[in-house]
Amino acid sequence: MMMEGSHPAGDATNNPHADSPLRAWLAVGSVTVGAFAFVTTEFLPVGLLPQVAAEFGVTPGTAGLMVTTPGILAAISAPGMMLGAGRIDRRLILLVLSVLLLASNLISAFAPSFTVMLVGRALLGASLGGFWTLALAAAGRLVHPHEAPKATAMILAGVTCATVIGVPLGTFIAGLASWRASFMATGVLVAVALVAQAMLVPALPSKAALRMADLLALLRRTHSRRSLIMVAFVFGAHFSSYTFIAPFLQQYADFSAQSITLVLLGFGIIGFVSNFAVSATVGRNLSASLAAMIVILMVSLLAMPALRHAAPAVVATVLAWGIAFGAIPLCLSVWIQRSTADLPEAGSALFVGIIQVAIAVGSSVGGGIVDHAGIPTDFGLGAALAVIGLALLGSFRAIGKDHAAAPAAAGVIAPAPDCNC
Repeated sequence: MMMEGSHPAGDATNNPHADSPLRAWLAVGSVTVGAFAFVTTEFLPVGLLPQVAAEFGVTPGTAGLMVTTPGILAAISAPGMMLGAGRIDRRLILLVLSVLLLASNLISAFAPSFTVMLVGRALLGASLGGFWTLALAAAGRLVHPHEAPKATAMILAGVTCATVIGVPLGTFIAGLASWRASFMATGVLVAVALVAQAMLVPALPSKAALRMADLLALLRRTHSRRSLIMVAFVFGAHFSSYTFIAPFLQQYADFSAQSITLVLLGFGIIGFVSNFAVSATVGRNLSASLAAMIVILMVSLLAMPALRHAAPAVVATVLAWGIAFGAIPLCLSVWIQRSTADLPEAGSALFVGIIQVAIAVGSSVGGGIVDHAGIPTDFGLGAALAVIGLALLGSFRAIGKDHAAAPAAAGVIAPAPDCNC
């Protein structure tokens, strides 16, 4: 989701708002709201699984398809949409993707059956991969060159906020009204973002397109392949388990719906703080920061089932888990940016795609384990995947593979060389 496009960030020739700073930042804000809405919609079902499963008469594992379905389609759309977009105005693509997101939320909110619900989630997946790949590049082209890092950071803040607070926000709204109200509220947010983007985002022409040859060039590199596999295992470790955190807290730890909302809110808040705290260390030693977060994730997944009868311990473990995942996306995005500095567009598309594969496969396999062996066993799977991810990280150090000392492609931080990668 980091970079796309053929123009330098903030190129004045492509920036009709160059002489109107307020309008430019309002345009960036509209994309930020859109990013928040996209990622919130993606993670919304995690906190709503028990209610949705009960209303449609499906198992929690089957309800997990609400996460699996968009993940599969987003994995395809991330590189696929950019390969097919050619030189189409990126503004038009952003608007079309926002329209699809609005349709997804409305279909989900009024779905009469679980099958229709999955249709709505499929629309999300079709638009999600492309949006993540486009959003930050669009932000960098809306402002003056020296302000591009700030614009990018603003979009990242929207993505980060959604990643860590989308789930508790959904459960909070569901607690006040119903799970359908959560989707309707997100739909209203999407509509606001869509109107704002239509009014404020200028034309964003592209003179070049992502080529299949660029993707294949990265996949032929051993370092890039191993990095993407590591990303898959670490994200898979999280989502194979986190998809079912609400049912676990309800069924195994005897938490009330209100308590679950508060716990997930705590997960989100501490994850948000962790994201910014680790940004101060990730530049100095990327490997150590990433390793620490994977270890915390692994220990949390192992501890949750063992401590399920002690509510305070469960809460502490969930918060530790939040610390880990609050920082993991940042660490891995910087890792991939450094690994693919010469082909940032291809690296971004593959990064987004592999994350969506991990979400889809992780939640799908996790759902099967939940239905046949229980959620504690599924958490064991997540811990095992984290161990594999940690081993892959260690393999880079073992073979002496160092990343190039390239700045983060998003421009949010400019890491120093990390000689311990």
